[in-house]
Amino acid sequence: METLSEAVERLTAAGYKDDFRAEHAGLRAVKAGCMHEPESLVIDEILRFEGASDPQDEAALFALRCETHGTRGTYVVAYGPSMDSLDAEMVRRLTDRRKR
Repeated sequence: METLSEAVERLTAAGYKDDFRAEHAGLRAVKAGCMHEPESLVIDEILRFEGASDPQDEAALFALRCETHGTRGTYVVAYGPSMDSLDAEMVRRLTDRRKR
């Protein structure tokens, strides 16, 4: 089973080199320095992780890209009741356009 750090390493090697961080205006690509409306980003992959012994260790990892700017990066959030309210708002606003 892949760990969170292994998944981030795999995605970084695949070109998801930036890190997204939630701010009140949207999701900031830290390295590129640009702000994105969550609705404008494409979700390429979502992974969920659960702690082996502690339910508080739950996390979700999003592989995101901006088709306009070519920015690709990861967005990691706590999952479940410990999710920050700003992260919850950004996740709610992300649009999953992946084929099911």
